[in-house]
Amino acid sequence: MSMLSPTRIAASLSAEHRSRLMALAHEVHFPEGARLFTEGAPADRFWIVRSGAVTLDIKVPGGRSVVIDSLGQGELVGWSWLFPPYRWQLGAEAMTPVRTNEFDAATVQRMMDSDPVFASSINHWVGRVLSHRLQAARVRLLDLYAPHGSEITR
Repeated sequence: MSMLSPTRIAASLSAEHRSRLMALAHEVHFPEGARLFTEGAPADRFWIVRSGAVTLDIKVPGGRSVVIDSLGQGELVGWSWLFPPYRWQLGAEAMTPVRTNEFDAATVQRMMDSDPVFASSINHWVGRVLSHRLQAARVRLLDLYAPHGSEITR
């Protein structure tokens, strides 16, 4: 039996807060290979995956991108909309055809400004996501670039 990831919306937000957030969503589809966003571009929206898979990537020296994580159903794609300078810190690409719920960041931020309890809930959820993504990036980059056979604590 698989446990629900603590970064997924269903495990992170109360039913009331999920309902309020989902009332702002509209469905968007991405074909396989489509870029959802590029590192450094303005971050003005975010998505929750309904079906399919999205990869997150980061540019490394030499100009190439390395996949650091893969996201699936119920997971948040994009957190840079919540923090200045509101620029994507990673890139994202549809690994398969993807159906998402898309959210306008300014609308969600206004809702957060008007309801501190809702804002706290969203902030805790995104904080969990950030912690998970940071660890995933660390592990992936160590796998790629650490000297083989070295003692690395994960």
